[in-house]
Amino acid sequence: MRSDFIRVVALVVAVGVIATGAALAQESGGGTLRGFLSGLLKSDADAPAEIQAPVSDGAERRVPFGREDIQLSFAPLVRETSPAVVNVYASSTVQVRSPFMGDPFFEQFFGRPQMPPRVRSSLGSGVLVDPSGVIVTNNHVISDADEVKVALADGREFESEILLKDKALDLAVLKIQDDEAFPAVRLGDSDALEVGDLVLAIGNPFGVGQTTTSGIVSALARSHVGVSDFGFFIQTDAAINPGNSGGALIDMRGQVIGINTAIVSRSGGSIGIGFAIPANMVRAVVNAALDGAETFERPFFGASFDPVTAQIAEALGMDRPVGALVREIAPESPAVKAGLRPGDVVVAMDGADIQHPDALEYRLVTHPLEEEGVIRILRDGNTQELKFRLERLSDGGEPQTLQLGGQGPFAGAFIATLSPRLAQRLKLPLNKKGVVILDVERRSPAGSVGLRPGDIIREVNGIEIEDADTMQVVARDTGRRWAFAIERDGRILRQRLRF
Repeated sequence: MRSDFIRVVALVVAVGVIATGAALAQESGGGTLRGFLSGLLKSDADAPAEIQAPVSDGAERRVPFGREDIQLSFAPLVRETSPAVVNVYASSTVQVRSPFMGDPFFEQFFGRPQMPPRVRSSLGSGVLVDPSGVIVTNNHVISDADEVKVALADGREFESEILLKDKALDLAVLKIQDDEAFPAVRLGDSDALEVGDLVLAIGNPFGVGQTTTSGIVSALARSHVGVSDFGFFIQTDAAINPGNSGGALIDMRGQVIGINTAIVSRSGGSIGIGFAIPANMVRAVVNAALDGAETFERPFFGASFDPVTAQIAEALGMDRPVGALVREIAPESPAVKAGLRPGDVVVAMDGADIQHPDALEYRLVTHPLEEEGVIRILRDGNTQELKFRLERLSDGGEPQTLQLGGQGPFAGAFIATLSPRLAQRLKLPLNKKGVVILDVERRSPAGSVGLRPGDIIREVNGIEIEDADTMQVVARDTGRRWAFAIERDGRILRQRLRF
């Protein structure tokens, strides 16, 4: 009973102290209840003035607290950056196929049906990243477009030239011309981002006009998004909707730290899970476009990697499953020259931790060719550092591409002899040999039998295929019986048919 009485008395005293503190804080005008309570628990010398986190450039981040902070506005930041965000209109002319085409009865009486072409259009956003008129957008916004127009926030419209587009990265670089300088926003350092940083997404969702939404960085280095071959996205809860593609993700310094690319949604609208391509990746693509490249060329490292699973981490004595496990290495590659071996685990590059193979690929792609890099590896339970220099993927000449003809099942396929550099470009095993299919014409014999880009031709009619010239000769066979084997996704597929 006595202990219960003491607890009640202590509770009453505590409530009274808190009420007194609140009243004093209100009377003082500048104080807060939190500050009063902090003073009860700590001395003035130990009490922090605000919650802070260090950032790379010396600026301070803090959690907003108090009426003054809550009344702050993003308006000055939007006013400064929004003129550089543009609308991108892409149109292409497509031939419409008549439902009666190929019908012998219909064509006998009415002739071959002709349908008028139809114009297909798409709408997206873009960002001016240079006053000369250089614009970054997504490749899927302007893919297969015959004409691309750009509309600025002030109402001006311009015809644009496509400098570069890359399907794998889902990025494209456009150029518009005018006598005056264009409003532009600078590309920031996306590696300086932290989860929880405030960001703004600016674009043209659903074609309603330029729209700004706010949110935070929800996650970094997101992979397996399914948008493109690229696997290193910034995730944000700032509302991103259809039409926002190619728009800007802005940090609190007024810099572009990402290009909005995709969302996760069941309804087509935003549910707070959006993805942006990091600005450091965008910068590498823009520099390539300004150097005259039509596609972004990944550097050649000459190694392929697997993720580190929990079982692999345990076997290697690692505390947790992180890093990129070296699966194979191409001969005479930068990886060999650096001293890398199969079985090594890359855990860091240039001071940045590597969580998975996609993160390592991002670091390699954005690393300058002319600069020496450093990777930290785990080998036999010990860590060590290796120095390397990347090479251009096209060194040694572009692969010779041949189009197959004849009357056989391979007619209409474009092929090339496999090399480690071509295998890296196509994301195939580096040490594979043979002939790979690069492309297949629509409605061709090769397409009708199910051949796909990336298939490796191993054998045709009992003949082992080692190079593209051999395959070109074999494809001219006029026989009607065909037996061939192709490798697809690591499996050998065999087929026999009469053609």
